[in-house]
Amino acid sequence: MNYKIVNGSMSYGAETILEEINFEIKEKDKIAIVGNNGAGKTTLLKAIVDNDMLEEGIGEEKFGVYKQGTINIGYLKQVEFENTENTFLQEILKSYDAIIKLEEKINKLQESLQNSTDEKLIKEYTESLDRYERNDGYTYKKEYEIAIKKFGFSDADKAKKISEFSGGQRTKIAFLKLLLSKPDILLLDEPTNHLDIVTIEWLESYLKNYPKAVVIVSHDRMFVDKIVNKVYEIEYAELREYKGNYSDFEKQKRMNYEKQLKDYEYQRQEIKRLQAIADRFRYKPSKAKMAMSKLKQIEHMTIIEEPSKYDLRTFHTNFDIPVESGNLVVSAKDLQIGYGDKPLAKINFELYKGQKLGIIGENGKGKSTLLKTLMGDIPKISGEFEFGYHVIKEYFDQQISSLDMNSTVLDDFSKEFSDLGMTKSRQALGAFLFSGEDVFKEIKVLSGGEKVRLELCKIFKKQANLLLLDEPTNHMDIVGKESLENILKEYKGSLIFVSHDRYFVNKIADSILAFEQEGVIYFKGNYDEYCKYKDNINVENISEKKIDDKEKKTNNQYFKDKENARRKNRIKKLEIEIEEGENKIKLLKLEMEDTNNCTDYMKLKELQEKIQEIEQEIENKMLEWEELNGNLED
Repeated sequence: MNYKIVNGSMSYGAETILEEINFEIKEKDKIAIVGNNGAGKTTLLKAIVDNDMLEEGIGEEKFGVYKQGTINIGYLKQVEFENTENTFLQEILKSYDAIIKLEEKINKLQESLQNSTDEKLIKEYTESLDRYERNDGYTYKKEYEIAIKKFGFSDADKAKKISEFSGGQRTKIAFLKLLLSKPDILLLDEPTNHLDIVTIEWLESYLKNYPKAVVIVSHDRMFVDKIVNKVYEIEYAELREYKGNYSDFEKQKRMNYEKQLKDYEYQRQEIKRLQAIADRFRYKPSKAKMAMSKLKQIEHMTIIEEPSKYDLRTFHTNFDIPVESGNLVVSAKDLQIGYGDKPLAKINFELYKGQKLGIIGENGKGKSTLLKTLMGDIPKISGEFEFGYHVIKEYFDQQISSLDMNSTVLDDFSKEFSDLGMTKSRQALGAFLFSGEDVFKEIKVLSGGEKVRLELCKIFKKQANLLLLDEPTNHMDIVGKESLENILKEYKGSLIFVSHDRYFVNKIADSILAFEQEGVIYFKGNYDEYCKYKDNINVENISEKKIDDKEKKTNNQYFKDKENARRKNRIKKLEIEIEEGENKIKLLKLEMEDTNNCTDYMKLKELQEKIQEIEQEIENKMLEWEELNGNLED
């Protein structure tokens, strides 16, 4: 499989988005497209699907789109379900339509062969079984069961109608369908938006091992870094290719810039030197020939262009805090949060002045609910929380519900800061990239990233000493995230924020509140340190004198360890049984291929039934293995 765009371009009205596109997707490529918001990343994805959007570029090569073989391209443009009365499982099974039809064909052939020994039927039957195996027919049920679980859906959800799910859940279902359908080229536009860290980590592993090509537009730096082997960057309407992952791209870009700048400056000095010699001696008869040779040297040079500076246009702010809080900013003791009689979590933590607390965990565990409870938008169920002296707090809601969609950017800002006047209001908005006519745009036509910038502009202008931010980096490009990181690192107040962007969490947080299966864990340290802690590095006891483990453990911990030992033994046993089952299947398949059995339908049917029985046992054991690993405590 190969897909190639040569010397293409894209325009929107009179504006050229990309002037020379040379873009190639090879089989098993894992590609990232990066660039600032509005650079044309999503438009390029659309053009890969719809080639009519492309026209001839400015390069010398002949424009064309070249495809080797029949290529199936999968792209999640919008949530579309033909029949919302279908169940969740019915929609998922559409991704396996070809395998299911093959299953039905095999079953019909089995019925036909009960009363026939026709060699053509037997041959068709064995060929169908081979094709069924090649297309992962024996494992597809296990595959979608694991995927459903990893995306946060339960067994009960499988029977629910699509109409019963929320808009966000429908997006996840459509995304799941796309992944499981396994197109030749999988196009993903911001796939990690609204996914929790656990699901993102599973998706990373899935895409790394995806057997075909993947093209990703994402601002999640850690996610991209772990998956891709090639990066295309869009900057200044140009598309450039870099080999390697995101970290490699950053290094190459910096090195290329520095080299070109060095070569440019050296050549400029050399031209200046040669020109000075020529000017000095060109009118002296004895030196005129030498002077002309210097001019010829300049004439024959390939002129090196001055390299374009990185496109780092982004927002900034001078964050002053006129009123400092007391040392203890907020404390929570046995705080139970949730909705009515449905508790989600019990929380204990203390936040001190200047501390930055990152909240992580799976969706639906109560992260956003905690912020809303602290803001007083949702009543607590039980327990206590209180704020310290002189705490002035501001809240960023990921839904950005406070914006007036029918108002302009300037009017919405001026409603809250009427004392600033026109000039200062426009200066504040300009710092967040709303300049010129942009301030007169209606909010309903703004992109997601622009709405986030407007809301942050208003929040920062209020000069609070405690910020509660719920997913502030959603819809932001990488440069925007880096700018917000710099602002929050320099922020002298206190911060509580929810984020699924691990890179962002690691940069900002000095403590972690993790919503885990076993409860909410407070950890003093950054995200990397928390991950090490989860991998059995006991940070709290590093400096303690080593003593006998049994003397240290409470009775509760002792029984937990015993239970974990039991789980580990069961996992090892399951792994052995699964391997034995797979070996039995290999032997049975070899027996089916034996020439003595090829025309014995009853023998083939008996062998096939044994294979299916063992496959079912393996599938059940794999599900148990997956559950035990998920429950195993670190």
